[in-house]
Amino acid sequence: MTVKVLIVDNSEVMREVLEEAIKEEFSVVAEAENGAEAIEAVDTYDVDVIMMDMVMPGIDGVEATATIKEKAPDIKVIFCTSVTQQERMKPAIEAGADGYIMKPFENSTIREAIHDVVS
Repeated sequence: MTVKVLIVDNSEVMREVLEEAIKEEFSVVAEAENGAEAIEAVDTYDVDVIMMDMVMPGIDGVEATATIKEKAPDIKVIFCTSVTQQERMKPAIEAGADGYIMKPFENSTIREAIHDVVS
């Protein structure tokens, strides 16, 4: 089974870094710059896992996750967050986050996080 991933981050560079880290092993089906685009993408694409940034303009990662989990509880959400935001993980977990990785991260850490939530 090919795992289909949506990458959500307001930084184009970070989206590219994430895609580069996982593209050989997983299928990146779409990218989004913010929570609103992420919610739209879930309606448009078949997604298994979302790599979700926490802080974005407009609808942030926590709010987007809560909305996505209501619509599609089987989609796994992994937050990509910086150490300074660690205290904000509680609302993310309450919103339905299935895991998180801390920035900066190694490519292997990203792939392991995806394997952890899909297995």
